[in-house]
Amino acid sequence: MSARSSLRIGTRGSDLALWQARRIADLLRSEFGLDIELVVVKTKGDRIQNVSFHKMEGKGFFTKELQEALLRGRVDLVVHSLKDLPVDHPEGLMLAAIPERTDPADVLLARGGLLAPSASSPLGLPPGSVLGTSSLRRAAQALALDPELSIKPLRGNVPTRVGKLREGPYDAIMLAAAGIDRLDLDLDGVDRLDLAPEVVLPAPGQGALAIECRADDDLADRLDALTDQDSARCVIAERSLLKRLGGGCHLPLGCLATQEDGAVRLQAALGEIDAAITKARLSRVAAVAPDPEVASQACFEALRMAAPKSVVR
Repeated sequence: MSARSSLRIGTRGSDLALWQARRIADLLRSEFGLDIELVVVKTKGDRIQNVSFHKMEGKGFFTKELQEALLRGRVDLVVHSLKDLPVDHPEGLMLAAIPERTDPADVLLARGGLLAPSASSPLGLPPGSVLGTSSLRRAAQALALDPELSIKPLRGNVPTRVGKLREGPYDAIMLAAAGIDRLDLDLDGVDRLDLAPEVVLPAPGQGALAIECRADDDLADRLDALTDQDSARCVIAERSLLKRLGGGCHLPLGCLATQEDGAVRLQAALGEIDAAITKARLSRVAAVAPDPEVASQACFEALRMAAPKSVVR
């Protein structure tokens, strides 16, 4: 890594973001023996906590300020939750590494004693339950499974959301397993249901981290040593599908790629949801191909056939 003896890592300031940045810092120390400094950068998504994600304009509201800090030389690399990273990189930046992915699944947390999942009720919530989420993807899949649910917006970092479940007007909330497990949260008094992909598909790239750096930095070639090729191959398929659909964080798309005998199996679920977030229709497809891009294209074509033309053009 040239003559560098230290690196500055840009990160958001949430507990989860700091855990992720420290994880990458540990990997860099182990691989290259470098001194690491964490630089906290506040993003638009951190500053605005009273607006649902789908009502916020633009893309990259958890990444833009980090990328600007990178371009201006305030930091040498940034660590993102890959699901937050837009598929198009700003000029001058590149995705340098995708370390090994952790559990990509979503988790349903509910107040103690409420959950009773069954074949006919996979979420296992009582009729009329209030589900907290600001994700259109989660809302669409939840309503498709249980049309009697009431969806209420939920913002905040992971510990804050769990606290709101305990104290607020929610019967249940939906979160990423990765965030809960990485923080080793105390879930005393809360029921947990891990949602299989056959029930709820995660966001593209969920559970994976992304290391971004400047494209002209010799750091890029060395960072690639941190990439887990199997994780990267699956994430490429998911993000390729997202890009084909022209979507960002607002698109109600769930997808998950897995490896099967050297091939890539890509499952996808695209929602159509009304403005009041009370009704949803879901189109689910799957494809198996030897190459991530081929699997992505096959899923895209299947969604064009299955989903309304107002959703997929």
